[in-house]
Amino acid sequence: MEQNTRDMLAGKPYTPATAEISRYAQAGHRLSQEYNQTFDTESEKRASLVDQLLGGHGKNTYLQGPIQFDYGRFTTVGDNFYANFNFTVLDTCPVTIGDNVMIGPNVSLLTAKHPLMYQQRNVREVDGEMVDYEFAAPITIGDNCWLGGNVTVLGGVTIGAGSVIGAGTVVTKSVPANSLVVGVPGKVIRQITEADRIANYPW
Repeated sequence: MEQNTRDMLAGKPYTPATAEISRYAQAGHRLSQEYNQTFDTESEKRASLVDQLLGGHGKNTYLQGPIQFDYGRFTTVGDNFYANFNFTVLDTCPVTIGDNVMIGPNVSLLTAKHPLMYQQRNVREVDGEMVDYEFAAPITIGDNCWLGGNVTVLGGVTIGAGSVIGAGTVVTKSVPANSLVVGVPGKVIRQITEADRIANYPW
């Protein structure tokens, strides 16, 4: 692995304009597109594509599709992983997902970041080549989490085990285990407790 790619995965400034990173991105995009052309009844073909796409996964991985991964190889998921429609993962830094995680529709996990100053963000010529510089931060989602529809998780966030992220939430900061998080930006409104068992619902 080239130093530039190692810098990317370490959250250091890097340029995506290298042969290795371009090759990884093209593979991730191609495999995502191939997966999106399958039907959910084509379980063997889908399983083969997931094996090629992800950096690692446990048993019972289900991606409803369509999906879009930046690389795929830098994402790992645990056992019993489920993602609904339109799952997007920009895994410029590692994305690590635990066991028994459920993902609602239109969820985005975005490790990628860009400089705020345009002088550093814009494409420019360096040594005769047009390049830009980016950086990223990893995302970690613990076991037994549920992310509702239209949730966005930004780079640098760790979601503690057993947490629920309400629909439409933008998670900008890490949250402790067993948290209920809602809003833009996402805020912990309370802990999930025994009182939340279905038997206690006012049907």
